[in-house]
Amino acid sequence: MANDCCTPDGNIMILACSGGSNVGQLTNQAAVELTREGFGKMFCLAGIGGQLSGFVQSAKDVPQMVAIDGCPVGCTKAILEQAKVPLKNYIVVTELGIEKNKDFNLKPEDIQTVKNAMQAACARKASAEPAAEGVTSSCCG
Repeated sequence: MANDCCTPDGNIMILACSGGSNVGQLTNQAAVELTREGFGKMFCLAGIGGQLSGFVQSAKDVPQMVAIDGCPVGCTKAILEQAKVPLKNYIVVTELGIEKNKDFNLKPEDIQTVKNAMQAACARKASAEPAAEGVTSSCCG
């Protein structure tokens, strides 16, 4: 946690769909674990969906975000679109080769796959942004 090269300030907002299937719960578990590890901070997608002004504004203002849906239904994406929150990094778990089902006995290797995808999405974004003058790039850049 002390050497989080990709998140020097832990300022990545993590928005997970947390839906009623294995892939929805994988998004949730990956978000919880990455928050515990200091990669970013899990944020309340329901607050954005409920159009609570402080939640929506926070999502609009955050410098870095990763939004993740379990399946192509795209609830997370739809919530962000309805709230007019720009989609910054977006992942769909079923596109990672994990099949959607109702088995809530999550496999550690699937959780790791989702975490890796979330970290990679943020690393790609960080490496695409030019570094400010006098700022050295992180190990992810």
